[in-house]
Amino acid sequence: MFARISNTKNEHLRVLIYINIRISRLHFSLRKDIFNLRNINLVSFFNCSHLYFLINVYSDDQQSVFKHLKNTEVNLNNVLIMIGDFNIKDNDWDSLYPHYSTHADSLREIVDSFNLELSTPIN
Repeated sequence: MFARISNTKNEHLRVLIYINIRISRLHFSLRKDIFNLRNINLVSFFNCSHLYFLINVYSDDQQSVFKHLKNTEVNLNNVLIMIGDFNIKDNDWDSLYPHYSTHADSLREIVDSFNLELSTPIN
């Protein structure tokens, strides 16, 4: 399990990444040297001499994670997946929600910068 240790009693754990012991030989590492934020876990691992990344985020009601990701100059190649609680209501992925969110645009920009694609739930 990869998670940031809280510095205060009032700071609760928001993101973590579990790695199955069967793939632990890939040498996973929590990368606080790239993102040192309590709401972002960035884990790297090697496979066949290539470095890959997994990202787990929690976006609060202020969308601080997206602001940080957009304002941070970081060149991450080989991001395999970005998962988390994005806290964005938008009619693109919830047909019952009647509104469009500008925060969804921020998410799309970040997803695109990591060369990923949005995955939406299907019934």
